[in-house]
Amino acid sequence: MTSEDDTTTPGGRTPLPGSTRPPAAGARAATPPAGAEARIEATIVLRRRAEVPESVLEHPIDRDTFAREYGADPADVERVTRVLAAHGIEVVSADPGSRRLRIAGTVEALQSTFATTLEWAESEAPDGSRAAHWHRTGELSVPDELSPSVTAVLGLDSRPQARANFRAASPHAVSASYTPPQLGQVYRFPEGTDGTGRTVAIIELGGGYEQSDLDTYFQSLGVSSPKVTAVGVDGAQNQPGGDPSGADGEVALDIEVVGALAPGASIVVYFAPNTDSGFVDAVAQAAHADPTPDAISISWGQSEDQWTEQARAAMDDAFTDAAALGVTVTVAAGDDGSSDRQSDGKAHVDFPASSPHALACGGTRLETDASGAVTSETVWNEGEGQGATGGGVSDAYPLPDWQQPVDVPGAAGKTGRGVPDVAAVADPATGYQVRVDGQDTVIGGTSAVAPLWAALIARLVQATGQRLGLAQRLLYAGAGDGTTPPGFRDITSGDNGAYKAAAGWDACTGLGVPDGEALLTALRSQS
Repeated sequence: MTSEDDTTTPGGRTPLPGSTRPPAAGARAATPPAGAEARIEATIVLRRRAEVPESVLEHPIDRDTFAREYGADPADVERVTRVLAAHGIEVVSADPGSRRLRIAGTVEALQSTFATTLEWAESEAPDGSRAAHWHRTGELSVPDELSPSVTAVLGLDSRPQARANFRAASPHAVSASYTPPQLGQVYRFPEGTDGTGRTVAIIELGGGYEQSDLDTYFQSLGVSSPKVTAVGVDGAQNQPGGDPSGADGEVALDIEVVGALAPGASIVVYFAPNTDSGFVDAVAQAAHADPTPDAISISWGQSEDQWTEQARAAMDDAFTDAAALGVTVTVAAGDDGSSDRQSDGKAHVDFPASSPHALACGGTRLETDASGAVTSETVWNEGEGQGATGGGVSDAYPLPDWQQPVDVPGAAGKTGRGVPDVAAVADPATGYQVRVDGQDTVIGGTSAVAPLWAALIARLVQATGQRLGLAQRLLYAGAGDGTTPPGFRDITSGDNGAYKAAAGWDACTGLGVPDGEALLTALRSQS
């Protein structure tokens, strides 16, 4: 039998599946900064030595074992490094465990090696702003000697990949707001836990935080300041911009929600460029960190169809790594309802929330009485263009086995992965009290739900002594068509556009909002 490697032709080229890039929205040519063409960095993802079996996702393994059995083959790393050097491209760093090579070369060398054209352009970013970046269109090819070892080449096109899924509240629109500890009471986070001994990683694609803000905030809550460490990825760093309504708002929200709900946990914030390579590199670095985090919180995303197939696959692979290592990845489901800010009139889901290896987090509107008891909790939807929880059915991923028991809508006989899995309050009008760039404010969005669930995961791991990894396998136990599993309070009122809340799982709030004490009891009974 002829192996895949034997089909290559010396000096020939092989198209890279899933690498096709359409033009960026509103792209127009621009003049690159001086010296920009002399060095561009990108990320190459290599194939696994073996596919990760379901048994490993059910029973996570340690980092060294994972790298040895499911990381990159050292022979692939050596061959790719050698071939790239012959093309004038340097391998800056190599991480066989996560199968990534960080490469650098001139525009000319990269264009020649990957059969593409790189141009400096300005285009419309996912958040509506204008951004300058390297731009390419069409498909990439790799030298035959690199195929099939190379599964993705990311970052040659450095257009912004994602937007932060948070919304600052208008002061006049706030009807109620909550501190994270108050929400810990509402959602009955397990008593006697605070995340001590656990680690939560947070992914950020811009902005930064000031330690003085964190100290002031946690002191105001009567909570000890957690240990927060900033880690730079691909040249990015903690860089507060002094704009509470910008990326700084996202960073502060994520850290303060996790820190207030799990003050005993260590928090590691990974700052990466807002590119497909930066996003993937940050997640992979966090998943393979030492110590291994218990949860990774992600509040950034973009409509599923605005990603290349190779970038989606690389991200989903990084989430698979995380699950195999016992890490639960919590991801915001989006803040633009069932359209996910797309203008074609069709329903869309946000990625990476739609990854079957991510715990997708939807949003509600929460109202309580003076004692803190819930009087109303419905689907978050403020109206067209004003913010609503994301949710729907994936076009890229089939229905996972653990989601089979619930009623996920299908079309043309095909049902995809349903989003979200879980929920919590996200409406900025009933939002989270936070401190950003020296200002006290209220912020909402599903961006707040991902860190809330990450903090809950840390406290559940502390209480059980067991990592949850791909938590959906446990959370969906006992779920069915119209029924809610133990550990959840069902949300049955409201819609996000195309989808309505109903008894049991729905494409607005998933299984519902957490009842932490009941969830802990359910997890203990399952173990």
